[in-house]
Amino acid sequence: MSSIPDNISKIIEQIHAFEQRYDRVRGAVTLLGVSKKQSTAAIREAYEAGIRNFGENYVQEAESKIQQLSSLEICWHFIGPVQSNKTRAIAGLFSWVHSVDRVKIARRLSEQRNPSEQPLNVCVQVNLSGEFSKSGVGLIEAKKLCGQINNMENLCLRGLMAIPAPQEDFQDQCRTFHELATLFHELQALFPRFDTLSMGMSGDYEAAIAEGSTMVRIGSALFGPRD
Repeated sequence: MSSIPDNISKIIEQIHAFEQRYDRVRGAVTLLGVSKKQSTAAIREAYEAGIRNFGENYVQEAESKIQQLSSLEICWHFIGPVQSNKTRAIAGLFSWVHSVDRVKIARRLSEQRNPSEQPLNVCVQVNLSGEFSKSGVGLIEAKKLCGQINNMENLCLRGLMAIPAPQEDFQDQCRTFHELATLFHELQALFPRFDTLSMGMSGDYEAAIAEGSTMVRIGSALFGPRD
């Protein structure tokens, strides 16, 4: 069985190879380790292997980890669905939220973020596949939501995120990601800090990088199967 450092080394090597293959600048893509359901020991091991960005889906689980690993210079990202009753905790614990899909949630995060802290970096989650079971706004609604978030005092609008339905075919993956990338480039002209396209996971991050992803969210390929 491969170790976490071995996995990280292979993933980073692949990311650099994909950057070169698809005419991306080397280092353009950030690796976000998806650490939900992983132990603090595993996160520490990944940190020691060079990962600094970690993504969590569940507030209660994340809170315990963040406290236990407070001595490490980790940038914590919330990547799960945001419930209204969790916004205060999310606003206090995390530096990034990738999964904002309602103006109500954005407003609560802004109001509950401590003004003495740096603004909370947020991405708008777009539902590319039209799945009722998935969070996210449609492509058309995303532009309006970005405009509303951009005016909120304690938030910094950074980009877009998506979790499309799994697809086996590489070209199908590319077509789906291309939709989000097209919107991303359109909105970059409107919002000054809009620099993050959070798309691509363990099974489709090559296609995501090909279409312009700046941050890939990797869990099982990095940590191995979850318990």
